[in-house]
Amino acid sequence: MKITFLRHTIPATGAAALTVAAGGKLGPLGVKLDKKTGGAITRAMRGGKFEGKKGQALVLLAPAKTRLARLVLVGIGKPEDACLVTLQNAGGGAVAALNGKESAATLAVDDHKGMKLAAGEAAAHAAFGAQLRSYRFDKYLTKDKAKPALKSLAVAAAAQASARASYAALGRIAEGVFTTRDLVSEPANVIYPESMAAVCRTLKEFGVKVEVLNEKQMAKLGMGALLGVAQGSVRPPRLVSMVWEGAPRAKNKQPLALVGKGVTFDTGGISLKPPPGMGDMKWDMAGAGAVIGAMKAIAANKVKANVVGIVGLVENMPDGNAQRPGDIVKSMSGQTIEVLNTDAEGRLVLADAVWYAQVHHKAHTIVDLATLTGAILVTFGDEYAGLFSNDDALSEDLTKAGKAVDEKLWRLPLGDAYDRDLNCDAADMQNIGAGKAGSIVAAQFIQRFIKKSVNWAHLDIAGMAWLKAARPTAAKGASAYGVRLLHEFVAARAEK
Repeated sequence: MKITFLRHTIPATGAAALTVAAGGKLGPLGVKLDKKTGGAITRAMRGGKFEGKKGQALVLLAPAKTRLARLVLVGIGKPEDACLVTLQNAGGGAVAALNGKESAATLAVDDHKGMKLAAGEAAAHAAFGAQLRSYRFDKYLTKDKAKPALKSLAVAAAAQASARASYAALGRIAEGVFTTRDLVSEPANVIYPESMAAVCRTLKEFGVKVEVLNEKQMAKLGMGALLGVAQGSVRPPRLVSMVWEGAPRAKNKQPLALVGKGVTFDTGGISLKPPPGMGDMKWDMAGAGAVIGAMKAIAANKVKANVVGIVGLVENMPDGNAQRPGDIVKSMSGQTIEVLNTDAEGRLVLADAVWYAQVHHKAHTIVDLATLTGAILVTFGDEYAGLFSNDDALSEDLTKAGKAVDEKLWRLPLGDAYDRDLNCDAADMQNIGAGKAGSIVAAQFIQRFIKKSVNWAHLDIAGMAWLKAARPTAAKGASAYGVRLLHEFVAARAEK
């Protein structure tokens, strides 16, 4: 969808959306339009029980005494409480109400009394939310194509130039989000390790250095944990490094590493998953997808930080050469692992990927993302991702970044009692515990591959990668959770 900015007015014709504050209070533009319609807007709000609350929307068809085809009222709640996410959700709500009905529209972000946000900033974030909500993945529909999408949105802003300038960086973040949503939405016969690595290579146009390791190179490095997962598939694995040097003159050039689990399809291997819902496992690479989208946004916005994105890409299949329960593999770190459940494969991929980040790239801080455990859904549903970390400051920074972009995190504990659950007689560790605290034990497993000098955080995003129902800034389907969070986190650290 094309976004433009224009002067602070409501168009005479076409479709429009207008922000309304709590209590049905109209801003200057709304008051003017209501007067023009002889109070039709006020009566419609009263009749439709629309109070201007956050998340509320009301559609008026052909408002009286105007040539508008459609007017959408979107609530922002109390103006003094409105934050950037509030405006993003309002923009998304407007697009949700207009999509499939109009090809072009104007969104007027009114100047509500008491709002603490600058006018240009408010308009830019409303546009950002609208852009995020405009995404649709319908490329494979041929007979029942979705209704025509909203193709262009003009945002009426009190500070037009400021809004346009603020939106430039946000638009590039949206492109990163869309890249991730595309990757996660594609079926596994389209996105597999080699094709996903090819998408990583496209980041070169933004100045990212991309290195792709093949099966032989990983074997030479001793990545037995990752390769064990991949050995049952005809699709060869890949490990990709994406290096962004946004602060080449920094005294400490050691990068921050973002590491993503990229299981492009997960059958569970020999520990086969039940058929119902297995098709969803095309998005078991959402952690890697988020890292790729975040690296694109970070590079496109030229964030002044040294960052490396690493994705371990495999397909977990159950053929005659597949890894068996009871097999013992040797990781790149030299530690051995007894694989008791081949469906606990993501942690095996991450074990070698995080070690590679430390040894090859000398990362001082690692944040990994993975759709790792079903247990995290039992804990948080689809409201929070689980956060595990060995560093309080890192946890606080990630939580703050998540709150700023409405990608919420909640920290869970780590400890020796959980770690002991991984001990076994046959190898240095086993890949599953006794069945209790599954998400925590999985995080403990990854921590065994983190050096004591490295700050580390693990984000279990299994409940956040795929939306069963639409949200204000995302349609049903791939959410691209993590892209905005990681960009916000890296950018905020760069500013310190």
